Amino acid sequence: MEEAGAGVEFPAAGGGAAAAPGSRFRRICVFCGSSSGKKASYREAAVELGGELVARGIDLVYGGGSVGLMGLVSHAVHDGGRHVLGVIPRSLMPREITGEPIGEVRAVSDLHERKAEMARQADAFIALPGGYGTLEELLEVITWAQLGIHRKPVGLLNVEGYYNSLLSFMDMAVAEEFISHKARRIIVSAPTAAELVRKLEEYVADPDEFVSKLCWEAAEKEAASFVPEVEPSMASASF
Repeated sequence: MEEAGAGVEFPAAGGGAAAAPGSRFRRICVFCGSSSGKKASYREAAVELGGELVARGIDLVYGGGSVGLMGLVSHAVHDGGRHVLGVIPRSLMPREITGEPIGEVRAVSDLHERKAEMARQADAFIALPGGYGTLEELLEVITWAQLGIHRKPVGLLNVEGYYNSLLSFMDMAVAEEFISHKARRIIVSAPTAAELVRKLEEYVADPDEFVSKLCWEAAEKEAASFVPEVEPSMASASF
């Protein structure tokens, strides 16, 4: 078991096996529930997505659990011979890992470090059906894309319309001028794994021109080295 390092940066994922011929991705990060959901179609979609990654020679980065949809997609990729990297906070390991862990497990200190490490390792992101945690992870990488922190594709596997309400909300936010048309195009959706991965392969980032490209690592270094200026009148004051 390996511990993730500190710091956040989001270059194209490196290391590991090279992307398969015709694929632009080495690894895809999958966000999904630690529950299996009510419908069998959710479970089938997780296995289907795992099979699609295997067929394209793409490795998996995910939340590290062996239960629910996380367990299904990771088993499908691992059983297909591709590398699986699970990133999980130590506090969640007793709850989300049962039996033998799947593939490589990288323990981190908290949820923030988990998201940063998954983002660092991945070339693209896909969300399967899930709950609050899945939504939070999905919306954060969409926001990072909007801010220019990364230009990696973000996909929504909309199984049987599970995410229709979320997509409608985004469209309403565009109509009400809270989300720009360009930012709305960050999220790519499709009802099947094959169609979604194909769309992600074809995706070209088109960030808003006024948005600055950011790098959290550079920002953190700048903040750490920042020394506030003290006015002469304050410097001579006694406290």
